[in-house]
Amino acid sequence: MEDILKELPKLAAEKKEESKKFFKRLKKRVPKNLDYTMQELHEEEFERTDCLECGNCCKTTSPLFIRKDIERISKHLKMKEHQFVSQYLEMDSDGFMVLQQSPCAFLAEDNYCLIYDVRPNACKEYPHTNRRKFQQLTDLTLKNTEICPAAYNIVEAMKKRIKLK
Repeated sequence: MEDILKELPKLAAEKKEESKKFFKRLKKRVPKNLDYTMQELHEEEFERTDCLECGNCCKTTSPLFIRKDIERISKHLKMKEHQFVSQYLEMDSDGFMVLQQSPCAFLAEDNYCLIYDVRPNACKEYPHTNRRKFQQLTDLTLKNTEICPAAYNIVEAMKKRIKLK
């Protein structure tokens, strides 16, 4: 897995322009079965991919924490919300609440999440490749191909499966 993670930024960079063009065409002519196809590609990839072998998303990026996430996690940790925020979160330049540090403070050495049952929604949905109206998430998906081997593989499979004119 370490070899794949070392190569991933380079592989994603090499495919970036091709993927951008593909996504631009996709937005202009959204296939009727896009969400179904993306769900299928996502499921196929995660039959092969074990996130616990990787954990790169938790090691390198931060999810966005919405109010409900903060309420749920602080309650789980038996902390007041303002304590949780001051200890773990900060506001980014776009005004979103994100982790103060990376890797994630809740990531154990074995890549297990210490707050898995109450983790942020953004973590539950990562890498967002099976979300409805996928065409609205192409910028985020492109960014995720640099971080997540599964996202990279899904996008490459998508370009082969979906034929755009």
